[in-house]
Amino acid sequence: MFGSPLGGNVARTTNYRVVIPFYAYGAIAFLAAAVLLLTSNGSFTGHWFQPHLLAITHLMALGWATMIILGASHQLVPVLIENDLYSDKLAYTSFALAAVGIPLLIYGFFVFNLGWPAQLGGSLMVGAVLAFVANIAISISKSKRENVHAVFVFTATIWLLLTVLFGLALLFNFTSSVFARNSLYYLTLHAHLGLIGWFLLLVLGVGSRLIPMFLISKYKAPRLLWWVFVLVNTALVLYGLFFLYHQATVLNYIPALLVLVALLLFAHYCRMAYVERIRKKVDDQMKVSLLAVALLVLPTLVLIALIATLAVTAGDHANLVLLYGFTIFFGWLTAIILGMTFKTLPFIVWNKVYRHRAALGKMPNPKDLFSHPVYKAMGITYLAGFVLFGAGILLQVVVLLQAGAVVMLAAAFLYNWNVMKLLTHKPFKK
Repeated sequence: MFGSPLGGNVARTTNYRVVIPFYAYGAIAFLAAAVLLLTSNGSFTGHWFQPHLLAITHLMALGWATMIILGASHQLVPVLIENDLYSDKLAYTSFALAAVGIPLLIYGFFVFNLGWPAQLGGSLMVGAVLAFVANIAISISKSKRENVHAVFVFTATIWLLLTVLFGLALLFNFTSSVFARNSLYYLTLHAHLGLIGWFLLLVLGVGSRLIPMFLISKYKAPRLLWWVFVLVNTALVLYGLFFLYHQATVLNYIPALLVLVALLLFAHYCRMAYVERIRKKVDDQMKVSLLAVALLVLPTLVLIALIATLAVTAGDHANLVLLYGFTIFFGWLTAIILGMTFKTLPFIVWNKVYRHRAALGKMPNPKDLFSHPVYKAMGITYLAGFVLFGAGILLQVVVLLQAGAVVMLAAAFLYNWNVMKLLTHKPFKK
C-alpha cells in the first residue's frame, strides 16, 4: 500500500533485524556524546589533544555516525546494486564486534589508558569493519548492476578499512615503536582518512541517490557525480602525499580547494534535483537533510581559514582546530543523520510491523509512526545548540559552551525519544 522509496524489494533484501540494532546503538551513542559534551565543555577552551576530547570525537565518529551509516548501508546497498545483501551473519558479526569494541576504545581515551582496553577495542573495531567490507564487496561482486553510487560506497568502505587499521597502529604506537615518530604527529592524517575517505565519500554517494529519490526528482547527472568522485579521491591522495613527503602547509590549499569544488558541484546537483522535483512539498526531514548539504561547505571553509592562519601567524590556533572538528561531527554529519533517520527508519519499522498485515485493512503511513512535533523541536534545538557551542569554541566563552551543550543534549534526547517511539511501535488497533 505504501511503496517504500528505498525500493520495492527492500523487505526481501535486508532483514530488519540486521539494521535496527545499528540505529538503536547510534541513538544511544549520540545521547552519550551529548552528555560528555556537557560535562567536558571546559576542555574546548584548551588544546585539541585531550583525553575527553578524544573520547567525544571517537564516540561521535564511531558510536554515532559510523554505526548509523553501517546500519543504513546494509539496507541501502542492496537497493543501489539491485541485489540481495550477501550475508546477514556477517552483518550481525560486524555489529557485535563494533558494539563491544567502541565502549572499550572510548573508555581507553577517556581515562587516557591506551594499553589493552583501547587496543582490544580498536582490534574489535577492525574486525567489525573487515566483516562489513567483505559483506559489501561480495554483495557488489554478485550484482550485475553497476552505478556511480555503488562505486562511491565501495571506495568509502576501503578508506574506512585503511582508517581503522592506521588508527589501531597509532594506538599500539603509544606503547610500542611502530612508527618513526610519535602518534600525535600522524593524527591529522588518520583523521582525514576517515573524514574525507569514509564519511564524505559515503555521504556524497548515498546522498546523491537518496535526495533525488525522496524529492521524487527526475534529475540525473552521473558525469557530474564522477567528477565529484575524482576530485574528492584526488584531494585525499594529494593530502596524504603532502603530509608524508613535504609537510609544507601551504600545499594543503590544493586538496582543500579540490574538496571545496567537489562540494559546490554536489550542492549544484542537489539544487537541480530540488528544482526538478515532482513532489513540490518538502517535508521537515528533507529540509534538515538539505541543510546538511549546506553545512558540508562550512568545515572546508574553516579548514581553509585554519591553513591561512597557520601560514601567516605563530601558534597552534586550537580554537580553529576544535571548531573544524565540531562542524564536522556535530554539524553536517549529525544534520544529515537527523534528517535521513526519519526518512529510512519509519519504512524499516513499517515493513517489520505491517508487511504481513497489509491485506487486513487500512494501514498507517510510515510517516505516522513518529512524532512530527517532537521532530521539529529536535531540529530547532539542534540548530540552536550547534550555533551556540560553535560560537563558544570560536570566541572561547564558557557560558556559550555550557548553553550550547545543554541545548544539544535536549536535541539528542528528543532524537532518542522519537527513535525509541519508532522501534517500540505496536500495530494500530482497528
